[in-house]
Amino acid sequence: MTKRIFYPLALLVLPLFGTLLSDDVNWSYADFFLMGAGLLAVGIGIDLIWRRTENPKKRLLLIGGLIGLFLLVWVELAVGLFGSPIAGH
Repeated sequence: MTKRIFYPLALLVLPLFGTLLSDDVNWSYADFFLMGAGLLAVGIGIDLIWRRTENPKKRLLLIGGLIGLFLLVWVELAVGLFGSPIAGH
């Protein structure tokens, strides 16, 4: 594995600034940990797909699906789009 898998973690800077600068964003340590774990998993998944898939179309489809799945889980944790027990409301 390369250090590229940690690049998605840079996205945590956005909610960090939001939490520090605004009362509208209220992330706890657990929120940062869960999002960091999810972003790290996405980074590892993208790296594995990139290294093990030869066909560019298949690679793009798999990476897009992984990112789409991550976004669905994120939305469910944030606002409970589907009303599952893991919903964040």
